[in-house]
Amino acid sequence: MNWPNDSDGDVLRRLVETGFDFTQTVEIDFNVDFETWPPKPEAMELLKQHHDNVELYEPEEDSEGYALFTINSVLTYQLVISTQENISTLMRQFGGVCESWGVYS
Repeated sequence: MNWPNDSDGDVLRRLVETGFDFTQTVEIDFNVDFETWPPKPEAMELLKQHHDNVELYEPEEDSEGYALFTINSVLTYQLVISTQENISTLMRQFGGVCESWGVYS
């Protein structure tokens, strides 16, 4: 598979090395980080309108707080990029950005 030379492409290449099965539906976690904590209730309401499984993770000693949502789908570069772009655009007015994701293989 030929993905762009960016951080998302790098993650997908590492998954190939581990034998990840790109033909199966998996849970893909996406994080939304906010400039200020906690996020405004309006931000969470809007995010929940687009994804019904939103969870908030409070800040801890070694990490900032964030919102997490999961998509069940076949993992593709286009899905990752479009989801991050769409959610970042949606959350921008609240100081939020979606730049990280992960799967458990």
